[in-house]
Amino acid sequence: MPTESTSTRAPSGARSLEHPDRADIRLADVLHALADPMRLRIVRVLAAAEDELNCADIELPVSKSTCTHHFRVLREHGVIHQLYRGTAKMNGLRRDDLEELFPGLVDSVLRAADLQAGRLGEE
Repeated sequence: MPTESTSTRAPSGARSLEHPDRADIRLADVLHALADPMRLRIVRVLAAAEDELNCADIELPVSKSTCTHHFRVLREHGVIHQLYRGTAKMNGLRRDDLEELFPGLVDSVLRAADLQAGRLGEE
């Protein structure tokens, strides 16, 4: 039986990226994606944004290819959605999907990350 996809679909003819359906997102995969400091930084920025952000809008102290890797891991593990708008790859946090599957997880992780950043003077 097919599962309903909650991921954003690209318009016909546009480049699209593979996203897991909500039903296929697993806690271990989400936690793995969030365990990396660069990926956690991306999620914190996306959570604070009012809208989707272009990859280039999120500054990371790593190479472009490493940034691409981190965004791909987050997408493939169901933490973010990505879609192309023209040549820009836009990113958004899959907060609704994650909240439905793992209530309170995203808010708890973000709160803990903020506390850690304050404790370590990283803000």
